[in-house]
Amino acid sequence: MAKVPTFKPGQKVPKSSQAEIIGPRGGRTGQERTVVKGERFPPTPKPGQTYQIADPTKH
Repeated sequence: MAKVPTFKPGQKVPKSSQAEIIGPRGGRTGQERTVVKGERFPPTPKPGQTYQIADPTKH
């Protein structure tokens, strides 16, 4: 199974989408943020969390 890429806060967003916050040990938090291509991922609520593209924008 291919590993889904994760992104750290502050990295450039590759594609406009909904990005889910992933916990420090890889667990899903159920929280999502709307991110726009070319901007940077916002800070996460807790240290060690990352983002994973959950639902790419359809336009």
